[in-house]
Amino acid sequence: MDTLSSINELSLGAALQQEVAAGRASDHALLEATRTGNEDAFAELVGRYRNQITSYIYRMTNDYDGAVDLAQETFVRVFRAADRYQQSHAFSTYIYRIATNLAISELRKRKRRKLISLTGFFQSNDGAELREFDPSDGQPLQDVALVDAERRAAVQRAIGTLPEKYRAPLILRDVDGKSYDEISRILSTSEGTVKSRISRARGFLREKMRVYL
Repeated sequence: MDTLSSINELSLGAALQQEVAAGRASDHALLEATRTGNEDAFAELVGRYRNQITSYIYRMTNDYDGAVDLAQETFVRVFRAADRYQQSHAFSTYIYRIATNLAISELRKRKRRKLISLTGFFQSNDGAELREFDPSDGQPLQDVALVDAERRAAVQRAIGTLPEKYRAPLILRDVDGKSYDEISRILSTSEGTVKSRISRARGFLREKMRVYL
């Protein structure tokens, strides 16, 4: 199968368009058609998931432009691996797992870059280990008319301070509305672990957001 050059250049074929309009083409059927080289089928998959995958990665990384690029990479990886796709789980689980891995990889790269860039500031003369720089938010509250907008921004900032293992399940559950079972499949962990991490993440956010309550 040829490498996908641009998901934006794909167009939906007439026959498949009729199936989609009638609700007959499942995600599995579309990916199976992609395996045979039907780029129209893949274009429909992209149309179904582009916005939610981009939104999910944005909430994970707090970087919209980067989220667009990572979403593009997510679909490219799906396309390239179409021949190896197993239908044992929902396609949505499969694509969210890829997106999650890409987002977490990006967050870890940022952390490494951050530590390296701050070496001169936080390394003691005796060669002690580095400590992470996590400045507190000391900004005063804005005018009351902007409190709601500031609160939403504060929630996003607070989510951005969560470790990846708490951030991903929280977003998948409270923003994307995924079931505990699907989240456990996406993150390859148990439902009990998912519930525990979501509970801890919510507690952290409540503590951060007390000023707005």
